[in-house]
Amino acid sequence: MTSIPQALLWCLSAGTAAAVVLAALLVRVRKERAGLRTRLAAAEEHNSATLHSNTELSARLRATEAEIRHLAEARLPDLTLALAHPHVPVRGLLDKRFGGSPTDEALAAVLTQVSEAITKERTRVDAAAQSTLRGATTTIQALLYQVQTSLQTMQHTYDDPQIAQDLLNADFLNEQALRRVQATGVVCGAWPGLTREDSYLAELVVGATSRLRGYERVQVSNQLRDPVAVVARAVEPIAITVTELLANALHHSHRELPVTVTLQQGNRGASVIIDDYGVGMHDDEIKHAMELLAGADSMLLTQLGDPPRSGFAAAGQLVRQYGFGVHVEPSPYGGVRAVVYIPGDPLLTVLDEGARPISVMAPMPHRAPGGPRDRVAMPSALPTGASAPATPAAAVPTPRPAPAESFAAPEPYPAPAQSAPAHAAPAPAPAEYVAPEPEQPPAEGELPRRRRRRPTSEQQPESNPDTINLRSPEETGSRWAALQRGTESGRAAAQSEPPRSPEGNAQS
Repeated sequence: MTSIPQALLWCLSAGTAAAVVLAALLVRVRKERAGLRTRLAAAEEHNSATLHSNTELSARLRATEAEIRHLAEARLPDLTLALAHPHVPVRGLLDKRFGGSPTDEALAAVLTQVSEAITKERTRVDAAAQSTLRGATTTIQALLYQVQTSLQTMQHTYDDPQIAQDLLNADFLNEQALRRVQATGVVCGAWPGLTREDSYLAELVVGATSRLRGYERVQVSNQLRDPVAVVARAVEPIAITVTELLANALHHSHRELPVTVTLQQGNRGASVIIDDYGVGMHDDEIKHAMELLAGADSMLLTQLGDPPRSGFAAAGQLVRQYGFGVHVEPSPYGGVRAVVYIPGDPLLTVLDEGARPISVMAPMPHRAPGGPRDRVAMPSALPTGASAPATPAAAVPTPRPAPAESFAAPEPYPAPAQSAPAHAAPAPAPAEYVAPEPEQPPAEGELPRRRRRRPTSEQQPESNPDTINLRSPEETGSRWAALQRGTESGRAAAQSEPPRSPEGNAQS
């Protein structure tokens, strides 16, 4: 039988061993718990980072979607509008944090590609429209020239005053339509449509004035020193340009205010200076006008406005093609000043006034008395070798033999006792006066020609070149009708009477 002390010893040993085992287990459990807590904390941190990253990605995705919607709803419409109107701004990024990022570069590439595609398509469509208009205006312009020729033929056929007045009105309306069609065709790249001979600059300006409503308001002052003329190839382009500038001046000024035109001659060319007293133009309008007058190659019809205003655009195309210059600026009179500069080397020439006198409708140059061409500027008994254009709407007066008093009612042929013989002494005139050479008798079947001499008392009122601008359309029409009646009576007399001398007297 075992004693009690031994039993207690065994119990203590067993308890100690158990305590040691339990302590070891406890340490191990605490280590595992600490490890689990560390892994749990790491997992929680990773989970938190993942959630934060997911949140950022979601926000960035939403911001990217918003940028794409902003591109489609705002930036692309702004771009299409800015291509038509350069002053319209294109909005930028909705979120500035995308600046310089790949997203910004991708969106900018989209805008660039869309802009190039729209520009190419607009250019293609505009070129097709210009081609269509060019063909249509060329055909219509040819038809209007035929109508003009028919009206002029009818004016010489019928001598009734009322019919003559109606024909003049119809011819003037036809000229208005012809000017609009011609300007539209020039904008679309068409040729001006007329070929003329070398023409005096003063005649060209008067012809351009006659194409417009309100031409009686235009006052032309000729300050040229020499008989300056425009070469044939540039006559019609410069006439179109001056016409459009005058139309702009007349349209934007009161109908009771004049429009002054001054012809100036410089060392390297000549200038046509147009001043109006109208409402003027703002700085941006002048800038836009100068851009049109520069004659850019890439001009589109959509840039002309609605309704399209083709005057400056047509002038710009002609400036680019023929080499003269146009400048617009505020006028010292409050309106607009337009200057057409014609370089002398390629576009100007000097004509012989003796061989080809200037038209009676053109203003006489303001030259100093006693100058080498003073006899041309002064109204005298010299025969005038140019007459008014066939109609008030004629483009440029074409010099041709006609009576000097072309706007007065022709009188019957003077009696032999009243007419001066060919060898008679001329009327008193300055020392530079040159007597006209006697004309040759008319050939068989040719109408006789006569030259009227006006008294000195009648010459003074015509010394003012601007008096022709004061006549009303009705007075002009009645004078033309009287001229036609005189022409018809002269033709009838030529067929029934024997040949006459150059002074209009019957042969003795």
